[in-house]
Amino acid sequence: MGLVGAAAVRDGGAALPDGFWAAVRVWLERPQVANRRLCGAAIEAEGTVPLGEGGEVSPPGGGGRAAPAGAAELGRLWGQVGGQLPAGRGHLPPPLTPWGGPGRRSELGAVLRTLLPRGRPAGPPAPPAKELAVQDVYNGTVTFLPLEENSEGKYQIKKCNIYQIQLTHIKDEDWSVSIVAPFPEDWFSDGIAYPKLAWLGNELLSKLAKWSVEQKPSEFKSTLSLISVAKYSNVYQDLKEKYKEMVKVWPEVTDPEKFVYEDVAIATYLLILWEEERKEKGLTKKQSFVDLGCGNGLLVHILNNEGHSGRGIDVRRRKIWDMYGPETHLEESTILPGDSHLFPDTDWLIGNHSDELTPWIPVIAARSSYSCCYFVLPCCFFDFHGKYSRRQSKKTQYREYLDFVAQVGFVCGFHVEEDCLRIPSTKRVCLIGKNRTYPPTECALIDKQITQYINNRQTCAVVVCDRRVGFNHKDHSEGVCKEAGSELPENETDTAGTIWMPGFQPREKVEQVRNCASLPQDFVDDVVLNVANLLLNAAPQKSCSNMHGGNMNTWNQGESLSLKEVAEHLNKETLKRLKSEYGGLQTLLKNNHQVFEVLNGRVHIRDWRKEKPSRKTKPEVKRRLSAEAFKTRLCWFFIHHPDGCSLPSESCPYAHGTEELRQSQIIKKKKHIQ
Repeated sequence: MGLVGAAAVRDGGAALPDGFWAAVRVWLERPQVANRRLCGAAIEAEGTVPLGEGGEVSPPGGGGRAAPAGAAELGRLWGQVGGQLPAGRGHLPPPLTPWGGPGRRSELGAVLRTLLPRGRPAGPPAPPAKELAVQDVYNGTVTFLPLEENSEGKYQIKKCNIYQIQLTHIKDEDWSVSIVAPFPEDWFSDGIAYPKLAWLGNELLSKLAKWSVEQKPSEFKSTLSLISVAKYSNVYQDLKEKYKEMVKVWPEVTDPEKFVYEDVAIATYLLILWEEERKEKGLTKKQSFVDLGCGNGLLVHILNNEGHSGRGIDVRRRKIWDMYGPETHLEESTILPGDSHLFPDTDWLIGNHSDELTPWIPVIAARSSYSCCYFVLPCCFFDFHGKYSRRQSKKTQYREYLDFVAQVGFVCGFHVEEDCLRIPSTKRVCLIGKNRTYPPTECALIDKQITQYINNRQTCAVVVCDRRVGFNHKDHSEGVCKEAGSELPENETDTAGTIWMPGFQPREKVEQVRNCASLPQDFVDDVVLNVANLLLNAAPQKSCSNMHGGNMNTWNQGESLSLKEVAEHLNKETLKRLKSEYGGLQTLLKNNHQVFEVLNGRVHIRDWRKEKPSRKTKPEVKRRLSAEAFKTRLCWFFIHHPDGCSLPSESCPYAHGTEELRQSQIIKKKKHIQ
């Protein structure tokens, strides 16, 4: 009666009970990691509250102490709710464990939080869901008291949704984590802040049990640790609604849902970060910015629309730029780190997946002006002079690269802050430099420090004067190369004063397509046929029963081979040609997904009978594209496989013969537009 669920936990690493409280902290501060319908939680107040003799709730000021954050509010709230508990003042209804011990006077931890929904309901907005979480370390429990505000502005406990998380030591290394609710039959589920009890007993409980003994510390900061999650939730929903139409008209070949909502999330973060900066520094004018390597320019478009003056610069113009209008300022230009690309009148430099410019952005910000700040979201790994080379094996490559970019910021004299964005990407850690570690009088000293650091990062001394990189920087360090006794060739004196690293390679203006898509079709067809025959003829063969219209036959699935084994059977000329493409053989085989399936480095013939039907939750855009592509290409198996296609014609998405071919709806649309 009242037990929602229990999970046995074996603690071989002495993680408990501390690990349990760490897990509870995750659920308190970041409930969205378990409940995907939440955006997060805002901690309104936190502190300790007193518990009197015999487990009675003591009034505020009765010998207990409260933390500074919201102490007064927490005290008033504690006095209001103490007498509302259904089993009497300060006592908890069974099967909840009562607070404190018999005859003990103790303190309880209390956290007041507001749960923030991820999306906005279709109807009128509901009042925010508030909870008072009461932590009893002595008994190993945390009790969640849902609160409702009445017409008089006072809080009342929503008794039907009280629940408690308990930690119990069984013996030795055996523990139990359980969730109990005193009134399960009255539990009200809104599907957002309060899922069904079954979800608490299964999903939440399993995560809490796992987190309790998981001793691997995270490499990264908590998501949105530098800004208000509540404010982020509201602004993000506003911007998402405002710019959602971009998904429907996206002209690029990239995934519109990913890029639109990712840039909306980054813009949300920057808008809140800049608003907080204006409050801190007493500014009234909105910050200006330059987005270096702006790509599709959507982030620039959103920030311009939201009142921030700024521009985006990229080496290559995108088709979507023409859709934004004259209010969005985008420039097609190659950025070479040097004196000609400084931004003394700009407040912030942005590097959103800025590739080879990423480590240079703190340098450009430092040398642009003392007040210039920066925001970088590193993705691809670049050093000052080219691809980044790993120097440590104890860290992941991503963590090591983030530490390198952060170190660049420190060398440039910034207090570097790290945060984790809420974006649909595996690379979502940003680095922010908005305050300096030195006074303005030391700019020249810091500039020389920057130059020395960049020189030390160079792996090849291919420059005539290896100490000239940045030392001839006009604003700060004139004459240093001369002091070093180095003379520059006459034809290089102009560039030495403007280019900080003459060997720097910007990305190419014309993007090379090297994903096997530009290979001649007859070459691709030959490779596909050779690899398919290799798999079909490999011993032992795998045959699988197949029945069409009552006739039983066998369909040869062939054997699976590793990519290395497949490559060994291809001639040298073919392999050489494939190596010039990104991904090589594997990319070509994955591109031909009608024929092949590549899993864990092994190549298989694809059996379309095993393909799962499209999920109903598939995005509308992708469902529409799948329908438009139906029967627009010939079935490879129908033509080439010795047993034909494993599917009947009506079930196969590809055409069994030219008479079934349909004209692509996409081509029709293009003709109609023309």
